[in-house]
Amino acid sequence: MERKIRVLVAKPGLDGHDRGALVIAQALRDEGMEVVYTGLRQTPAQIVASAIQEDVDVIGLSCLSGAHNELFPEVIRLLKEQGAEDIVVIGGGVIPDEDIPFLEEQGIAKIFTPGTKTKDTADFIRHKVREKQGSAEPLMSSPEKIEHIGIAVKNLDESVKFYTQMLGLKLVGFETVESEHVRVAFLEIGETHIELLEPTSEDSAIAKFIAKKGEGIHHIALKVDNQQERLNKLKEAGVQLISDTPKLGAHNNMVAFLHPKATNGVLLELCQKADTAELSDHADKH
Repeated sequence: MERKIRVLVAKPGLDGHDRGALVIAQALRDEGMEVVYTGLRQTPAQIVASAIQEDVDVIGLSCLSGAHNELFPEVIRLLKEQGAEDIVVIGGGVIPDEDIPFLEEQGIAKIFTPGTKTKDTADFIRHKVREKQGSAEPLMSSPEKIEHIGIAVKNLDESVKFYTQMLGLKLVGFETVESEHVRVAFLEIGETHIELLEPTSEDSAIAKFIAKKGEGIHHIALKVDNQQERLNKLKEAGVQLISDTPKLGAHNNMVAFLHPKATNGVLLELCQKADTAELSDHADKH
């Protein structure tokens, strides 16, 4: 019989409120996990000692006092000191968005903000535990190929001249995507494409990208099937998405982006031809 995932839910520091912690503890029990709740006002040392004694797979920290930037990393430090860094640590409570990158850099596997569905939390825990145990199956099959590489440019016509006249790439065509305030050119190279993107408005994402980082590679697009199903699986696994619903982009592609925070700083696009996406949606509903 497969061992149940064991989770320790803890309230570090002087926080005197535990309603949220009790709710998540019960929700995880309802998901088939064994949950240990250590109560209020626990020190990081007490939490780590309990986690090791109870042989848990995951520690869930809840903090409403504002001391998360001190308490959460201290739990990570003590786990490493005790040789128990294989225990997954997640966090929640009232935690500002700007503090999340710091906490994740310190070793917190995921910060769940208010409003997160408990099912999403449970799914993330299952995936991380299987991953730690070396038994995590890939969430999905590999994308078919790199569909295109998107490059932000200031002058589309001049850029096209370089790629066609200097490098010999074949121009497929121009297109304007009004909803994104961008003018696009596609160039063919082998089985993939270069997508050059010129902003048509200062409010466009491409204009803001160029203003901040200058011209250059903006994103990598992966050609997939079952696009919406893939997005759903990524979301359930705790992967941060920019949008969990595809929208129509250039070249008759339905597009959706993964957040760079989840992909080592690279903006990844999942794309699927609009006509095949409609067929996939139709098949999923029947």
